[in-house]
Amino acid sequence: MNRPRLSPGSVPAGVAPLGYARDRATSGIVHLGIGAFHRAHQAVYTDDALAAGDAGWGITAVSLRSPSTRDALMPQDCLYMVEERSAAGPARRLIGAINTVLVAPEAPERVIAALADPAVHIVTLTVTEKGYYREPAGDGLLFDDPAIVHDLSGAAPRTIFGYLAAALDRRQAEGAGPLTLLSCDNLSGNGDLLDRLLGAFLARRGRPVERRWTCPNTMVDRIVPRTTAADRDGAPVDDHGLVVTEPFRQWVIEDRFAGPRPRWEVGGAQIVADVHPFELAKLRLLNGSHSTLAYVGLLLGHTYVHQAVADPALAALLRRQIEDEAMPTLAPAAGLDYGAYADALLRRFDNPALPHRLDQIASDGSQKIPQRWLAAMVERDARGLASPAYLLALAAWIVHVGGAAGRPVDDPLAGRLAAIWRVMSGDPRAVAAAMVSESGVFPDAFRNSATLPAALAATLTRLMDGDPRGLIAAITAPAPID
Repeated sequence: MNRPRLSPGSVPAGVAPLGYARDRATSGIVHLGIGAFHRAHQAVYTDDALAAGDAGWGITAVSLRSPSTRDALMPQDCLYMVEERSAAGPARRLIGAINTVLVAPEAPERVIAALADPAVHIVTLTVTEKGYYREPAGDGLLFDDPAIVHDLSGAAPRTIFGYLAAALDRRQAEGAGPLTLLSCDNLSGNGDLLDRLLGAFLARRGRPVERRWTCPNTMVDRIVPRTTAADRDGAPVDDHGLVVTEPFRQWVIEDRFAGPRPRWEVGGAQIVADVHPFELAKLRLLNGSHSTLAYVGLLLGHTYVHQAVADPALAALLRRQIEDEAMPTLAPAAGLDYGAYADALLRRFDNPALPHRLDQIASDGSQKIPQRWLAAMVERDARGLASPAYLLALAAWIVHVGGAAGRPVDDPLAGRLAAIWRVMSGDPRAVAAAMVSESGVFPDAFRNSATLPAALAATLTRLMDGDPRGLIAAITAPAPID
């Protein structure tokens, strides 16, 4: 079927149009790491602010690697559709907040110039956990990573730190105003972490720069699966930038801006004094559950989240992890009902209208599980509490990164993790011990625990005996009544 390419003149009926006249000459925001999540989340909130009359907040989007998003969006004037899917059917709207897309490896100078533009007040980032080059078991910068070594040499940047350092230098030299650097990645204390790592990079390179930036902490929440060819074929117009998502969205931002900002709250963003309770609930309940569904679900032969959560055994394991292990680590917080939040999560996961691949969630696990699982396990261990559901999920991750199922492992530490399996000849107890001590993923408190390494070895051994459902049943069995 021949369909017109999405453009200002080919917006189909049934798609909510823009609520404002576009001014592509002004970008008050630069976004690093343009991808589906940004287009379904921060760009939508910005679109709402533009529609409410906030002029000057267009987005210059930057791809740090591939030109694919630039090639998809630029021919259609950077317009694209967001399609929200639920049992009620799809709801589509047009988004016009992005003004242009730059590809950093092709035009590093243009990216630096955009970041240094005095009209830019905010830099948002969705570069995934691995884009921060953080030591997995700590908060230090990976100074020996080749990309960081390259950027410290003063060559054309390859990382966010190289680009931000160059931009801060130029803004200082040219008298531009301060910047708000807004991490929107799933990292605990993401703003504080960005600030520490950027500070470490600037200190190591040895050239001082006046501190004229803030890094507020944020929490972002929206499920955004990878857009497929079938998704695009089902759209009413040929849209190469289409993103599909759920109706739910949330953005909580610490009120610590260096300068002006859009009125994101008109789209529902929450500007608060303390993000930590929201962030911790999301990391341990939503993200932690997602990772468990991914690794255990793949082990049980599932492909999508909605299939995994519909498996009674896996649903029971997830309930055990959420209610018995994760929720007790969360302190009471005003405005947060953890039980209602967990119930809503399970309803969101059980959405067959939004197929979300487990292997997409399973990527980069070494960068995710420290904050999603390990921190909670360490806290529980310090209180003398066992974490059998977390241990099973962790054992499933170890099986996954060992490549036993024949799937490619998408992880920045894939080579190191595979080498542990090879050297230990697949012996589960030896593999578990080496993962804890040598992978660089596990924090000191886990490694030094009197119980956690041994419990992980025992769980991995039982899992590799070949009866994962039996192990799940043993973990989720009701406690005997005295």
